[in-house]
Amino acid sequence: MATTLRRLWKNEIFKTAITLALIPILVAGFWFGLPKALNTEIFPLFAVTSGSMCIPHDSQCNLFSHTFERTLHVGDLLIIRGVDAKDLKTDYPDSDIIVFRNPTSAPNDPKANIVHRIVDVVEVNGTLYFHTKGDGNGYPNVWPQTPTRSIDDWRSTTEDPSSTYNGAISEDYIYGKVIMRVPWIGSLALQSQKYSIIPVILIILIILLVTFEFVLPLIKKKKTISEQPAEHQM
Repeated sequence: MATTLRRLWKNEIFKTAITLALIPILVAGFWFGLPKALNTEIFPLFAVTSGSMCIPHDSQCNLFSHTFERTLHVGDLLIIRGVDAKDLKTDYPDSDIIVFRNPTSAPNDPKANIVHRIVDVVEVNGTLYFHTKGDGNGYPNVWPQTPTRSIDDWRSTTEDPSSTYNGAISEDYIYGKVIMRVPWIGSLALQSQKYSIIPVILIILIILLVTFEFVLPLIKKKKTISEQPAEHQM
């Protein structure tokens, strides 16, 4: 058995087939495994699409402006982790930044997910409700100043009237808290979503893999054989 496997592994076609089979397995494992590992209902890599968390608050709040300030920029890649709502830090201005769904938006709406900081928390009938705010909203009264205005006022729907309480968002709509920010990388994800180039990139990678792992070695092998003297080919 071991001898057969060694012979198969020396076969270029077999190695290429195994490599191609592993690509979708690894991609699927990453796509479905990461949410499990970080305990989130959504994919835990989240690209920032709004400047509401950016300080200083200006029209140039993107991946090229004051990149390493303690703030979030359009184009940042965020990593979120699901946590028990009771464990979220609510001591503003050192409170957690959370990702949650706007109750009035459909779950599959790309604009439904909001990234804001917790300002305060209240408990109603055993459910926690979180008042939130974008760090850069309400200029010049921005984080870390105690907000006096421009605190989020989220609204419920007739389907789920308990999704909010006096403008605060229910714990049931929170996906997790932000545990890491990676500058710039999220802009690639945004462009990929905008132009639907992810399938194209995967196809290109597969073509390159087949070319380098199978086609080029085969051409090189045929060229070597053809260049051998006639007596060596007999």
